[in-house]
Amino acid sequence: QVQLVESGGGLVQAGGSLRLSCAASGRTPSNYALGWFRQAPGKDREFVAAIIWSSGITYYTGPVKGRFTISRDNAKNMVYLQMNSLQPDDTAVYYCAADVDARTVVRTREYQYEYWGQGTQVIVSS
Repeated sequence: QVQLVESGGGLVQAGGSLRLSCAASGRTPSNYALGWFRQAPGKDREFVAAIIWSSGITYYTGPVKGRFTISRDNAKNMVYLQMNSLQPDDTAVYYCAADVDARTVVRTREYQYEYWGQGTQVIVSS
């Protein structure tokens, strides 16, 4: 079992920045990946970014490349999502998720992530 708790969401103006945090606890395998997904109102949940815990390999979805950065703190069992140049289209509930079978490849499908946090709301005003 892996427990995930997100924090750091809020309201920001377009062009601003936010940093989301996700605390991981429980039985975390060394070869797992932690990722961020988001779900905007009326839309399906979509992959944003993920990082392989052991190697630090990252992967981003196209719309956030160059604006968002995912990172980890191994000592604290934390993963972060630094979001810059935020736009109204980034408004969504952001979820942290764990893929315990990731090994060396970042996977991007929702069903591949077994554990989920409760989500944190991000609202970007224009």
